[in-house]
Amino acid sequence: MSMVPPLSPNNREKLLDALGDAQRIGMLGDRSLNQVIDHSLAFVAALPDTGCTVVDLGSGGGDPGLVIAAARPDVMITLVDRRAKRTDLLTRLVGRMRFQSHVEVVEIDVALLPQRFPGRTWDAVTCRGFGSPSYTAQHASPLLAQGGLLIVSEPPESDGARWRDPEVEATGLKWQKVQHGVAILQKA
Repeated sequence: MSMVPPLSPNNREKLLDALGDAQRIGMLGDRSLNQVIDHSLAFVAALPDTGCTVVDLGSGGGDPGLVIAAARPDVMITLVDRRAKRTDLLTRLVGRMRFQSHVEVVEIDVALLPQRFPGRTWDAVTCRGFGSPSYTAQHASPLLAQGGLLIVSEPPESDGARWRDPEVEATGLKWQKVQHGVAILQKA
């Protein structure tokens, strides 16, 4: 759970094609798609080594959710976005990449997930650019199983200090570390 995993050339090509579609319609910004993929592999590196469940909040154009799906077919992933345009695209990309067996796409506001799936929890919550640390923690914590991980993209050169905040700690999430550009917190 620390080394950035390799991605097969075939899966990288599939991802470049899929994420390219998302980028062309304005869902991924203008970063190099190889950079997007490489950064998303940091989320994969933070996951437990054995199969687990992941919910990706604000999945948008598929970063990091589709990369996790490509790198870890043993992981069951729920991609969540509140916008139908984005979930429609994600559903098409999941089908095109043949990930239906381990990826589900849900159109819903994150705040409503606990009501939509009463009692369901995930081993990890992933997100990038979702909201402030306290907002992200407030919405991620109820979705996590005990001991589950919140894995969040961090700005370059960050030491994760923004996550060591009383409002974040009040959600039951405890700071762990920044690794390969992602902050990792664990539900106590």
